[in-house]
Amino acid sequence: MSEVTLISSYKHPLKPLVKAALENELKLIEAGIQRTRSRPDEFEAKYHYTTDEFIRKFENDELTDRCALLA
Repeated sequence: MSEVTLISSYKHPLKPLVKAALENELKLIEAGIQRTRSRPDEFEAKYHYTTDEFIRKFENDELTDRCALLA
């Protein structure tokens, strides 16, 4: 495991600033994960395919050229 030591010439402690920055990044990552998880639902609603159905048809070359472009 790595260790990082931060030294500042300012009198304010760095730990709260670093902790807040890391918490903010964590929130951004969690929001990105949530957006990614919602994408299959958006696809299914828009193109009237379940994800499983699309994958099965894709793997079996059952999609038309138009449908293949939707992926």
